[in-house]
Amino acid sequence: MQQVQDFTRGSIAKQLLIFYIPMFLTNMLQQVYSFVDTAIVGNGLGDHALAAVGNMGSLTFLIIGFSTGLANGFAILVAQAFGEKDYEKLRRVIASSIELVTIISVVLTIGSLFCLEEVLRLLQTDSSIMGESLRYGSIIFGGLITAIFYNMSAFILRALGDSRTPLTAIIISSVLNVVLDCLFIFGFKTGVEGAAIATVIAQMVSASICIRKIWKIEFIRLHKTDFRNGMEIYKALLRNGVPVAFMNSITAIGCMVVQYFVNGYGVNYTSAYSVCGRYLNLVMTPAATAGQAVSTFIGQNDGAGRYDRIQKGLRVCLGIAACSYVILGGMMLFLSRPLAQIMLTGEEPIRLVCEYLSVCGIMLVFVDFLFVYRSAVQGMGEPFMPMVSGIIEMVFRIVVIVLFMKKIGFEATAYAEAVAWIGALAINMHAYRKVMKKRLQVEQYVELSTGTEQ
Repeated sequence: MQQVQDFTRGSIAKQLLIFYIPMFLTNMLQQVYSFVDTAIVGNGLGDHALAAVGNMGSLTFLIIGFSTGLANGFAILVAQAFGEKDYEKLRRVIASSIELVTIISVVLTIGSLFCLEEVLRLLQTDSSIMGESLRYGSIIFGGLITAIFYNMSAFILRALGDSRTPLTAIIISSVLNVVLDCLFIFGFKTGVEGAAIATVIAQMVSASICIRKIWKIEFIRLHKTDFRNGMEIYKALLRNGVPVAFMNSITAIGCMVVQYFVNGYGVNYTSAYSVCGRYLNLVMTPAATAGQAVSTFIGQNDGAGRYDRIQKGLRVCLGIAACSYVILGGMMLFLSRPLAQIMLTGEEPIRLVCEYLSVCGIMLVFVDFLFVYRSAVQGMGEPFMPMVSGIIEMVFRIVVIVLFMKKIGFEATAYAEAVAWIGALAINMHAYRKVMKKRLQVEQYVELSTGTEQ
């Protein structure tokens, strides 16, 4: 049992921080090596190659975001079963998750490769970067199963309270990714294909490390009988996983619509939007990690019926998100030009990035709190309202872009993000209060019933 962490007892703040820090470092390293990958492509191959790789961002988010949402939804059931201390059920949930993830990986790989070129055309991809986008995307989606199995194994480990193994995996794979980037791009002159191959190899290594650790945990070591499950487990997994996956996909579709409008303004806009996306993902990492931490914490405590711990854990993670906003929002606001110059050389795309970062730096608090509240609701096994919030995000992004892109230009992309964050946050705050009220009413009823029987 020393290999996992039971969040249903002990100091809440201490447990969350010990769990949070390795997970934060893991997520930050993922963003850093994505950032370094982009910087190597930009400096080694030029702004056009950077635009080609960045142009794949929203589509990659759509496909990988869907699979990540499924894995996250499945892992919530893992956390709840662990909180209940029902290890037979825990093994059956993990076994069924593996079966579903394998099938979904094959379907997503075939579908994404088949539709890649047509989707890039629908996104108004400039002809000057179409070829490179296709070559990069074909390799990334061809190796999709490695990313999916890393996410699934990492989420299972985190659901059991192990955030250190995914950190080890990412440290090793990040170093490997950077080394291979430099080798392929500067040494072998492979172009954008080299960056894609490096990413797939690094993901394969990280997945193997996490899977190996899962196999070493004795009480979840799987046997043939664990795979012989009825439809009720598959239905429960899909009922929890599909809404989370759908939420991620809807959010990604909204980003793809923004990408469509951005691409219509030329390569400078595409390059700038690519860099903005990288920075936004980077600065959202601390709060997104707080959301992942609270999801696992709440999942275990919801399974154990410890609702008092749920509310205290939420406050701790909101505090982490607030600290993140003060530091990183300030950097985006006051250091926008130096940040843009790290990745771009042209004056026009640099100016556009500065506009975006300044607006999003001020409004970052809304998405930081959104991550925590949305994950809290999902952690209690209530994925419907977070899914609705994803639809609201998509609608708000599209409406702002359609109404204001022609009037105020690239800055509209930043306002689209801000409006989407505010709308989604309001829905998830309301959902959390509603679900928690329901949980407390049930707890009070059980206590009263027990007292009457006695």
